[in-house]
Amino acid sequence: MPRQGGAVLRARHDAPASSSVSPPERVSLPWRSAWRVATVFLITFLVLHLLWEQAKGSAVERLWINHATVGAVVHLINLVSPDTHAQAAGPRVRAPGGGINVLNGCEGTDLLFLLWAGLMAFPMAWRRRAPAIVFGLGLVFILNELRIFALFFALRSDKALFDLLHTTVIPLLLIVGIILYFHAWIDQEQRLAVNP
Repeated sequence: MPRQGGAVLRARHDAPASSSVSPPERVSLPWRSAWRVATVFLITFLVLHLLWEQAKGSAVERLWINHATVGAVVHLINLVSPDTHAQAAGPRVRAPGGGINVLNGCEGTDLLFLLWAGLMAFPMAWRRRAPAIVFGLGLVFILNELRIFALFFALRSDKALFDLLHTTVIPLLLIVGIILYFHAWIDQEQRLAVNP
């Protein structure tokens, strides 16, 4: 059986010779491949997490949390609501009337590492994997900025709403968002493998 783009394909031999050629049907990955995918996923996720743990307190962590995450959300808050007068103060968004702390775990890296581990584990060519990783970084960053933005205003207006959004609603929406992104990318990859 030929392999294309990591998918195993089986040619269809049941069609009469005079009919047009139909595309090969998809065949599920064998168990060995499923174990390989799971192993690559777990190893990638653990390595990324360990590297991020090593970055605690470093310039890399400050760049990601203080400058990129907090700095961008402060600009967004002041753009949407100029009278809020939000300011970045390290990992905190400060404003008259209350602010929010962006702690380790609130910066979106867990979500990013899950997505990257999935993209590394799924069999596909690097010319497809590299853009998926880059666009995935952008997607996770934007989703996390919107999350912090929503939590900032929820905390200022309704503590119960903040707790619900922070612990249940927004984490589920973020996971659904990356699953949809991953599924769309993988679906496109499989279509390209079947019809190159």
